[in-house]
Amino acid sequence: MTTGPSNFWHDYPVPTLRNESLYGDRVVPCFTPRPDSFYGLFSSAVTLDSDADALLFEGEHWSYAQCEIIVMRMSAGFAEQGLQKAERVILFVDNRPEFIWVLLALQRLGCIVVPVGVREQRPGLAYIARQSGACAIVLDANLHDRIPDALEAPDLRLRVVVGSEVDIASNCIALNSIQACIHSPPAPAKVEETDTAFILYTSGTTGNPKGAMLTHLNVVHSVLHFQAGMRLQKTDRSALAVPASHVTGLIAIIAAMLHVGGAIAVVPAFKAESFIQLLATDRITHTLMVPAMYNLCLMHPSFAHADLSAWRIGGYGGAPMPVATIDALTERLPSLILINAYGATETTSPATMMPMGHTRAHADSVGVPLPAADVRVMDEAEREVPAGETGELWIGGPMVVPGYWANPEATAASFTSGYWHSGDMGSKDAQGYVRVLDRKKDMLIRGGYKVYSVEVENVLMAWAGMVEAAVVARPCPILGERVHAFVYAPGQTPDDTALRAHCAQQLADYKVPETLTWSQTPLPRNANGKLMKRVLREQDQ
Repeated sequence: MTTGPSNFWHDYPVPTLRNESLYGDRVVPCFTPRPDSFYGLFSSAVTLDSDADALLFEGEHWSYAQCEIIVMRMSAGFAEQGLQKAERVILFVDNRPEFIWVLLALQRLGCIVVPVGVREQRPGLAYIARQSGACAIVLDANLHDRIPDALEAPDLRLRVVVGSEVDIASNCIALNSIQACIHSPPAPAKVEETDTAFILYTSGTTGNPKGAMLTHLNVVHSVLHFQAGMRLQKTDRSALAVPASHVTGLIAIIAAMLHVGGAIAVVPAFKAESFIQLLATDRITHTLMVPAMYNLCLMHPSFAHADLSAWRIGGYGGAPMPVATIDALTERLPSLILINAYGATETTSPATMMPMGHTRAHADSVGVPLPAADVRVMDEAEREVPAGETGELWIGGPMVVPGYWANPEATAASFTSGYWHSGDMGSKDAQGYVRVLDRKKDMLIRGGYKVYSVEVENVLMAWAGMVEAAVVARPCPILGERVHAFVYAPGQTPDDTALRAHCAQQLADYKVPETLTWSQTPLPRNANGKLMKRVLREQDQ
């Protein structure tokens, strides 16, 4: 495994690396010195500048000192309810300040927090509660009807609701009463770096989701990567416009900003007009979103004249950024640095990142491996392939989780000597740039020719007004599979001929979608916001 950063990171503020033994079977490069826990990120920020803004929400501001008081009270209240170190607590709360306060209060007690996206429905929530053995759930009051009952989740003894006083008969208590505890909080729990801090359930596009165990050490290495790769500092103000429960919101924004002592502007729901206003009003300097969100901003009339001069970092991931979008953003905001990052729940967010200033020249790449990360391209026989050749991406490093909660079979199937099998097909060139071509299971084979859906989707996304595009296979008795595309371009008149001609100018003929579905609504996504191609395939039958 790589024992030091690639040449790309020599001019970045990267801590020293040393090899360490982790989780029994891994020897990986780790940063030193480093913070020791998630809660330690917050307590260090309080010490750094307690008067600095920590949270912004709908015109209100809370300093680090004010947040510490709230967190201490909540921590005391949860302790009074009997919550103890290592117990699992589900956090089923939308983007609001309480998500972060509860998160920190539970981490102070050493609880293992299980954030779940609020789009999850009752059966999925019940499965997560059972599988994790959660003893408590904290949830938004308007999601009350999704709480599993005693038969569905027998270990769930405490139910706390946010945002409303609740009738005692409902078997719930209000977070306000937790926060009103008059007792002193216990001292912060002593945790080991390799203890699990969070369990994040993977998307579950097929079958039941798996609970990735994010340790304190995993989290710390990811935030150090973000700090270095994006040169984050205490003056940064980041917009939390993606779900706080997702690995991007939780690690790339919440944890990263706590680490540098920056401010988190919590966005309750992304809408282009109000988001653009927030960027200007709160002088946002940092974002990390999916490309579709940038496209929606570009399409809104207010984007052309809003004062966005403070915005310096535009991070993105989850999908490629079309070159047309990169060029449009650069023309409108020449000082905005666009940075692609690639990772997953199992890698605690980033494994690769685009060095600053390289995005336009390498728009088809997700960047290069981060200083402590190792990305290998493997063939079906689990042998590393030469530079430029295609295979499955395996990822190693101190940010890679030790496995899945109470699921040794899935852990054994997905990890080899500390390397996580991503399921993504890609390549790495001689300079180190990584390209992600497709999910292993989503690659099409048309008449013997391989078609990587991401390549076709990139071309579709360059069409004027396109917001989302997804390519799937249609069975064909002659060719095996044919290329079909689902597209979402609100306000555009469907025109198969013109869109296919656009694709034919940039793609080999066998890659051009033979059929198209023009969706009138956004394409289906799961509770974590990931596009569900399985649903699209079912719709296409």
